[in-house]
Parts: sequence; structure tokens; C-alpha cells
Amino acid sequence: MADGRAVCGVCPHACALAEGRRGICRARIARDGAVVDENYGRVTSLALDPVEKKPLARFRPGSHVLSLGSYGCNLRCPFCQNASIACAGPDDVAWRDLPPERAVELAVQAAGRGCVGLAFTYNEPLVGYEYVRDTARLAHEAGLVNVLVSNGMVNPGPLSELLGLVDAANIDLKGYTPAFYEMAGGSLDAVKRTIETLAVDATCHLEVTTLVIPGLNDDPAEIDEAAAWLASLDPTIPYHLTRFFPCHRMLDRPPTPVSALRELARVAQRHLDDVVLGNC
Repeated sequence: MADGRAVCGVCPHACALAEGRRGICRARIARDGAVVDENYGRVTSLALDPVEKKPLARFRPGSHVLSLGSYGCNLRCPFCQNASIACAGPDDVAWRDLPPERAVELAVQAAGRGCVGLAFTYNEPLVGYEYVRDTARLAHEAGLVNVLVSNGMVNPGPLSELLGLVDAANIDLKGYTPAFYEMAGGSLDAVKRTIETLAVDATCHLEVTTLVIPGLNDDPAEIDEAAAWLASLDPTIPYHLTRFFPCHRMLDRPPTPVSALRELARVAQRHLDDVVLGNC
């Protein structure tokens, strides 16, 4: 407690909340002197997706995962591609309760359509990491795999509770400068720490994505530095460079030229074995 406020330990924001108040993510709330995940089991989006859509290029190719998401996110990216749920709170978007047991049951039922497991995605799943943890544990017991798609803005403690439960992850490396993450409301150091942790976790297949936005994070020198850092962890990490299209608060910015994306891929390939272009 800090001055009668409960402090959230999930991410670097460390929101200090009076009773009944929600954090920056809008998914966690102070109740009875603690910060809890109010969005536990509250699902806004549910779909059977090809695993390549997560995107995962080198994990169970040709299979499907039952993708589910809630509401809330601890970043405020002006280029958010899922703003209708990521920037939402419980009163802003329709949701339904999906307990962990029922989520796993639905994934098992979808096995006949090529479903191999669950993907926690769409909004930022780690603002409700307890639901990810509980559902992933049951999924493993049912012989399913677990996929995590995250911005990586999480503290080591909550992340450690998921190690051994997450079979594959794609982490957004949104930019490679502290200034870029300040603009997005996050911490480059925290995201790098998450990537480092997953890169050495032998139980988790890791891929990394950068959405390339003209004029914001498309400097070849920045991509070169990011790729070199990833290669220092493991040069075989698949690195996705994805094309931006106007969205959210960046409707006036042009799409990423395909030629520019291909040039940045050549830059990243100086360091990494596997560079994948997306949205082309």
C-alpha cells in the first residue's frame, strides 16, 4: 500500500490506485486493498485462426489456434490496430464470461478443424496474466499448446508465472529507442527484458514483430540496431517486419511502402537468419 493506495505489480507503470479505481490498462482494479484483474474471463473476441496469423511463421505451420482476447492494454500506441478493445474498459465494449475450463473445452472441440491450442491475443493479454496462467495450465493438461501475443510490457514476477506454460510467443518490439516507447506510453527496457527472458526459455518458441511506420521507426540504422541485438540473443529468432496501414490516431499517415519494407529486411538479414515480411 502507498498512502492508502494499492500498487499494481504487473507492469512498470506501478499504478497506485485508490479503492475502486482502475489502472492505466483499464483492466485491473483496486479491491479490498489489492489490485486484481477485473477482466478475468471477460472475452470480447474469439476466433479460430491460422497460427500464421498471430503471426508465428515457424511454429506448428498449417495448424489453427483458438484465439481469444479481452479488453485493456498498458500502452497507448497512436497506431493501435485493435483500439476498439485495447483502449476499452468494461463499459465500452461487449464481453462475455469464458472461464478457463470452457475456453479449453472449446479448443478441444475444435481439434477436428486443425486446432492445436489457445492463443492469448487481440488486446494485451498480460494485463490479465492470471487468466492466461490458469487457462494455459488447463490447456496443457488437455494436451493443447499455448500461444502468447504480447507487447512485452510486463514485470519479471508475473512473467515468471507463465514460463513453462507458454509454448510459443510473438512479442512486439515496437521501436528501438526510449523516445519511441515514451510516445507509446511504455518502456523499451521492460520489453527487451521480456524478450531476453523468453529467448532463453527452452520451453518457448519465440518470434518478434516490428510494425514499420513511415517516419516513426523506419530508420535503417534503428532496424539494424534492433536486429543486431536480437541476433546477440539468438540469430535464429524469426523477426517479422510488418507493413503499417492508417489506423486509430494515425489515419493521415501513409502505408509503409513495400519497397522500404524490403530494404529494411535486407538490413535485418545482416544479423538474423529469418526475416519475415507481413501485410504485404
